[in-house]
Amino acid sequence: MHRRAFFHTAVCGSAAFAFPPSAIPQTPPAIKITDIKFLRLRFPGKMPRKRNATIESGGGAPGMTQLEIHTDVGIIGRSIPSAPATFITSELLPRIVGMSPFHVEAIWDRMYRLNRKPVAKGVYISAMGSVDMAIWDIVGKALHMPVCRVLGVFSEKIRVYAAGGYYEEGKGINDLVKEMEGYVSEGFRSVKMKIGGESMGVDIERVRAVREAIGPKVDLMIDANNKWNAYDAIRFGHMVEKYNPFWFEEPVEADDFAGCAEVKRALAIPVAAGENEFTRWGARDLITANAINILQCDTVLAGGISEGRKIAALASAFHIPVSPHGNPHMAAHLVASVPNALIMETYPAVESQYNLALPLFPVKDGYIEVPDKPGLGIDPDPELVRKYRVA
Repeated sequence: MHRRAFFHTAVCGSAAFAFPPSAIPQTPPAIKITDIKFLRLRFPGKMPRKRNATIESGGGAPGMTQLEIHTDVGIIGRSIPSAPATFITSELLPRIVGMSPFHVEAIWDRMYRLNRKPVAKGVYISAMGSVDMAIWDIVGKALHMPVCRVLGVFSEKIRVYAAGGYYEEGKGINDLVKEMEGYVSEGFRSVKMKIGGESMGVDIERVRAVREAIGPKVDLMIDANNKWNAYDAIRFGHMVEKYNPFWFEEPVEADDFAGCAEVKRALAIPVAAGENEFTRWGARDLITANAINILQCDTVLAGGISEGRKIAALASAFHIPVSPHGNPHMAAHLVASVPNALIMETYPAVESQYNLALPLFPVKDGYIEVPDKPGLGIDPDPELVRKYRVA
């Protein structure tokens, strides 16, 4: 056989073998958005009261609210919203009803461009992000693929850290140490603790005790939750540099870009921030202020996966890694799909007791596997819905 004919036959033959007709992707189904509803679940028990440097939370009954975007073919897209239900239904539903979920970018643009005075920020963007996540859930379900595979997987495993180390009534340094050691025993190789909620002397002792307990090979993040001004943050940073923090998170007030840049220049500890910013334009301003080493925009609050990918791409142009704040069940799809993802915030397994419908990811050697269920993979078990649903 002539060599050219041989290669033609071999290539065509192998392609036909690798992709039988039944496996060839079909045209996406015609789908239209028809309605937005909300699912509310309440679970037994009581959440503990805890605080960071600036706010206190917990104390009520555990539960979960999901946004549901309904379609004319029965597919329901879900997300865990970060905005009031009434705002989403009154402001956003009228703008997207009748649109195809496959027009993801057009939906995002329509929600954003029809609210130009004042410029959309804050709760409006958080509402958009909540809708965007559910739209991606529909797309993944319609294609029978996890969202991260629709986006294109960069890594099959995601590096994670355990977010904890809160202040609680009666919780001493020994209790904090046991908590952090428990995370390491669970499989985490990176842990985060709160600072700024006590005197600097007490917090330095807390950082020292945790570092000595977990050893030098486990990464330790410290998070001040926007507590200090620049000079106090620098002073504290110099006192804990010897404990080799992996990063110093939100050292100054969220709107103090100049102060954050000052902290970044003064310390050898990388500075991480951004969870209070919205959209690529907010991320742009934080980056161009030279205020961060690591960008932490929240996947939902900042505008959803659609905007999160743009934010990550923008950061990559400045050689800045991203580490999205919160929402691990949804953020995992974004993190798995971008090349400059550094690490993802998640929570220890014990936190699953407060949300029976969404167990947290098993952690092994500091990593989790990418999600493998269609869509975002956050659909609750129908029996749990029947048992714990509230009006």
